[in-house]
Amino acid sequence: MVTSRPDAAQGPETTQVRLERHPDDERLAVLHIDRPPVNALDQSMWDLFESVAARLHARTTFRAVVITGGAEHFAAGADVKEMVGMNAEVFAQRNRVLQQAFHAIATAPQITIAAINGFALGGGCELALAADFRIAGRRACLGLPETTLGIMPGSGGTQRLSQTVGLARAKDLILSGRLVQAEEALRIGLVDQVVDDTDVFGTAVEKGLAFARGPLALRYAKQAIDAGSRLPIEDGLALEADLIARCFASEDAQHGLRSFVEDGPRKATFRGR
Repeated sequence: MVTSRPDAAQGPETTQVRLERHPDDERLAVLHIDRPPVNALDQSMWDLFESVAARLHARTTFRAVVITGGAEHFAAGADVKEMVGMNAEVFAQRNRVLQQAFHAIATAPQITIAAINGFALGGGCELALAADFRIAGRRACLGLPETTLGIMPGSGGTQRLSQTVGLARAKDLILSGRLVQAEEALRIGLVDQVVDDTDVFGTAVEKGLAFARGPLALRYAKQAIDAGSRLPIEDGLALEADLIARCFASEDAQHGLRSFVEDGPRKATFRGR
């Protein structure tokens, strides 16, 4: 088990949303959310998420990303105090920033893992849903309670939650606004793994390192799964055929195939190109 904590990552940034290289492997990044006490997402953070998402699409050296809010809380949603004074036009413009930022994170080429301690509510839950995998602590609490405020999820929650847990469960959670604890979240598929609270980040890093050291094929496979799920089967198969052809032309593929024949399965060391 990797035991390094989020503050072990290295980088010059000190912002409330920052992307840093993990010290154990430069191919693994850590996306920190850092606005105590509960990591409520204020307007400046919405813009920072947009900037970080752009870096993920541009930074091909990063192969995997762990998203963390630290040991106490992942993110307790948007800062409601800032929203009170907004008119509808301004809110609509600003909401698109966060929605597009989370979509960019969801479609980033890296494998992404959300390390969830404490609250992952509203926008925090939507960010977790944008990740490929979600690892939660036993005291984690997730949900989309926006309807209890008279609004609704607007940063991908209505779309990604239904894709993750199914339509009926998504309607139950969104329309009631109720919150779920970690064990129920695991049972309905909202999270993929539940571990002790102190092990959340280490478990996520361990998983991230495994992906970061994997072949370029992981990137192509993620693209095929995500994009193909929104296409008719014929178009999905065409996408798969195109991506496997690109994958086969990679250095990783040629090395992996030769390694299998000469050394046996799972002996290859990939370079990600």
